[in-house]
Amino acid sequence: MKQRLTLLLLVGLGFFACSCRTVSSDAPRGGTDEAQVSGTRDSLTPAGEQELGALIEGGRLADLQWPNFSDRADAVRKFYTQAANKLAWSQAGKPTMQAVELIAILEDADLKGLEKKDYDAERWPDRLKTLESPSIPSESALIKFDVALTVSAIRYGLDLHLGRVDPKALHKDFDPDTHTHDPGAYLWKNVVGAKSVKDALAPIESSYPRYQRTLVVLQKYMQMEKEEVPVSLSQTKKPVTAGQQYEDTTKLVHRLQFLGDLPPSVSVQENSLDYSAAVAEGVKHFQHRHGLSASGRLGPETIGALNRPMSDRVEQLRLMLERFRWMPHRFAQPPIIVNIPEFVLRAYDSSLHPELVMPVVVGRALRTETPVLEKEMKYLIFWPYWNVPPSIARTEIVPKIAKDPEYLQKNDFEVTTYSGEVVTGGGVNAEVLGQLRAGKLMVRQKPGTKNALGLIKFAFPNSDNIYLHSTPSQTAFGESRRDFSHGCIRVEDPRALAAWVLRNNPGWTRERVDDAFQAQKQQQVNLAHEIPVLILYGTAIANDDGQVFFFEDIYGHDKALAKLLAEAYRSKQ
Repeated sequence: MKQRLTLLLLVGLGFFACSCRTVSSDAPRGGTDEAQVSGTRDSLTPAGEQELGALIEGGRLADLQWPNFSDRADAVRKFYTQAANKLAWSQAGKPTMQAVELIAILEDADLKGLEKKDYDAERWPDRLKTLESPSIPSESALIKFDVALTVSAIRYGLDLHLGRVDPKALHKDFDPDTHTHDPGAYLWKNVVGAKSVKDALAPIESSYPRYQRTLVVLQKYMQMEKEEVPVSLSQTKKPVTAGQQYEDTTKLVHRLQFLGDLPPSVSVQENSLDYSAAVAEGVKHFQHRHGLSASGRLGPETIGALNRPMSDRVEQLRLMLERFRWMPHRFAQPPIIVNIPEFVLRAYDSSLHPELVMPVVVGRALRTETPVLEKEMKYLIFWPYWNVPPSIARTEIVPKIAKDPEYLQKNDFEVTTYSGEVVTGGGVNAEVLGQLRAGKLMVRQKPGTKNALGLIKFAFPNSDNIYLHSTPSQTAFGESRRDFSHGCIRVEDPRALAAWVLRNNPGWTRERVDDAFQAQKQQQVNLAHEIPVLILYGTAIANDDGQVFFFEDIYGHDKALAKLLAEAYRSKQ
């Protein structure tokens, strides 16, 4: 899937220097001396050099789990060119210290949310056994060992750095800043002779706090997966509330305690049916962590979520790590990040700590989904017009106009040309209605309290015409699942967001923002500094307090990504 050798730089390392970054092949090497390393490598015979060259040019090594490495042949060639076509990972027929450490890292790739088999994890013990035997292996065996480790290391480094699949395979508009990266040169200059291979690989991995926390949580949930006793809590005909009885109360208590949602101090007698207030509090805590209405009522959705095996949660965390690897590495300004399945917006400070957190409403699943994208917010508009998208005008507005001649006037709409000339704001005759149906005219809603965008629009130009905006209706923010919009994102506290967005614009105090909301006139404010906006999709989030939150895969993106990841290396057989 990944045809590029480009760098999608992950949030965290050197966060605010520029909009993109190269992981340089001249990065610190933990004390490596390149000339010394090159001088101590074992040279090959002419026949050996020919065999090495043939393997590289052929882009295939039968010894590998995934033999076809033609997509990485350039990187492998660059590696051995810098190595002067010498063996990199063995000396006098024995594996180097760096080779042994690197192999151990590849064997633990699952702890990074990767698939260790992609890097030959099951094959390294036999290879090491061959090299560590009393007799010196043949030159051909040493060459195959060397190339296998080089290819596996390049694959691992790129997957750890970029992710295993190209995000554009799922999200056509998600294309963060990229920069060239030379994995072969990086591997030779920084890893082959490193005092610590782990430290040498650290610069290519995200140091974004949420990524690092997710790594820790993944390992915890992998252990929980091993320890889990499968559970099947019985469904109920009606939701159970505190004080009522539930036939699987004992199993429910054990499950909640295993998941960390109920303290060990809460105990029930074996086979008890008492769904007590204490148990209901544990259910409420579980619901809060799983995007459910935190009522404490035990119903079908909650029981279904409780019955989900840990393997499903481990998979969600792995998918989240993949998505973190797609993220930009640096931003010129602190970003705004919206997580679609979480229905939450966060605005960050320069240390990447959330300064502002608020609920949002996103696009309806299956109908008007909000796209995953990364753009720059350039301006905002107080008291905006709403230019109704043609698809909405055709399917929703025009039929209402046809039924009610006064619909435009009642709802502050007007029909205009595409240049903005008003055709009518009242009655609509058959000719105008026909032009609307044909898409020759457009509909817009005038600024005001009835406007679907509310009193402010935050613009980050994109091909999908998606933006953040306020709304005249606040009822949807009280729902646990908030996918109700036509694709744009409604924010709960637009005044707070406006003040944050305009904090670098001279003179724009909170009082001035409040005045602009009351002014009843349209005003566009260009931002002093463009603000990165990321609309992301993640169904597993680890907070800094150690709590882990899981959300429903409302758009099916998890399922689609899991399929792509399963197929990522199959073409390399």
